[in-house]
Amino acid sequence: MSQLLWPLVRFLLLIEVAASVNFFHHRYEQLVQALFNVHNECPDITRIYTIGRSVQGRHLYVLEFSDNPGIHEPLEPEFKYVGNMHGNEVLGRELLLQLSEFLCEEYHRRNERLTRLIWDTRIHILPSMNPDGYEVAANQDPDAIGYLMGRNNANGIDLNRNFPDLNTFMYYNEKNGGPNHHIPLPANWKSQVEPETLAVIHWMSRYNFVLSANLHGGALVANYPYDKAQEQRSRGYQRKSNTPSPTPDDKLFRKLAKAYSYAHHSMHQSPTCGEQFADGITNGASWYSLSKGMQDFNYLYTNCFEITLELSCDKFPPQKDLEKEWLVNREALITYLEEVHQGIKGLVSDENNNGIAGAVISVNGIGHDVTSGDQGDYFRLLLPGTYTITASADGYRPQTATVTVGPAGPSLVSCAEVGERCVVQIVPLAIQPGPQVTKDIGWSCSTHTYFSGSQQWRELAGPDSCQVPFPTAFPFLSG
Repeated sequence: MSQLLWPLVRFLLLIEVAASVNFFHHRYEQLVQALFNVHNECPDITRIYTIGRSVQGRHLYVLEFSDNPGIHEPLEPEFKYVGNMHGNEVLGRELLLQLSEFLCEEYHRRNERLTRLIWDTRIHILPSMNPDGYEVAANQDPDAIGYLMGRNNANGIDLNRNFPDLNTFMYYNEKNGGPNHHIPLPANWKSQVEPETLAVIHWMSRYNFVLSANLHGGALVANYPYDKAQEQRSRGYQRKSNTPSPTPDDKLFRKLAKAYSYAHHSMHQSPTCGEQFADGITNGASWYSLSKGMQDFNYLYTNCFEITLELSCDKFPPQKDLEKEWLVNREALITYLEEVHQGIKGLVSDENNNGIAGAVISVNGIGHDVTSGDQGDYFRLLLPGTYTITASADGYRPQTATVTVGPAGPSLVSCAEVGERCVVQIVPLAIQPGPQVTKDIGWSCSTHTYFSGSQQWRELAGPDSCQVPFPTAFPFLSG
């Protein structure tokens, strides 16, 4: 070969290698390195932490994105993506690594949409819940991987059949009365779950997640709760049901599932993997009933709404398809993440403006409540409409407000105890600044505290009616 051509060939080879370096199947050590590479590139907006270890001792690493990593900011929702729960379903694992790199790169490019998303959301990404199972699957011949090879963890347990069964208690409560949220765990639950499951349950308990998705493979559909049918009539591995088992938030879950399927390149068109799904979505129990699944557990034990995303017909797609799969899923991953910013959110506080943790937020007509977090803030995903909201807590008088939720973003409902009265302010809150809003709360006061999008505080003295113009700042507490 000519000496003049050789440098050009080497350059072209380098470009080819560089272009494909991010699109390959990451073994455990490579996955960890990829996460730390993103953190090193974006140290100001990321944090890496571990929620526990697998059976074989591999860390379950989470990459967090936030404008203040490691800190929960009041009224900023917490979101999570979980991948690779089944070790041989690997596309979600690779997509979450790509998403992490994409968020970092676009933040550096000052992409307004993604920068605002990072500023306004605390995002947690767990690329692999089952790293042991992945290694089993990855060690097989790519052309000869069995349908179940590597699916389970190192103890041979299917992690999506390993969470405490709270559906049975919920179905009983629906008929006989009892809690419709935060259902207590059975007394012996810890002895019945795997280390990976235990780590995730503790993770859910530690963070007040609002929205989540669990990434799987083997089909192409967005699956929403309930996964477990009220009546199980067969003992097969996959219990075909054909009968939906809707949650009280069924319409909302359908909307969440469609948000992903319609932002995906083809999921909403229901391309076949052997089955057809209208709009690319399905109720879990209507597809096939399973017990002790993670998405039902999220809904019944925490404040988190989770769906399961089946992302490819091939559980372990060939490496050459990874870039294409990233491109058809990229917009959907971002669009679904943005769904966390809808409905209502607010702060429940006492007469001294101290947040009340564990206050119950009920929506009239929807039999599923949520609770406030450690700092008294709460988040309730809702479709556009007008709702009657009640906040209650032990030792406090329940307070009720009517709120209209619009399509632009969540409404902010702040409830502060003042003696026996509760001041409730309801104002539009959109990710983008909206028009000027004036709200008269109808009783005398002299000082208001406002919270602005730039994270700065200011106090204003208002007239006796407390009528204060509200252009771009967000009301936080009144009293």
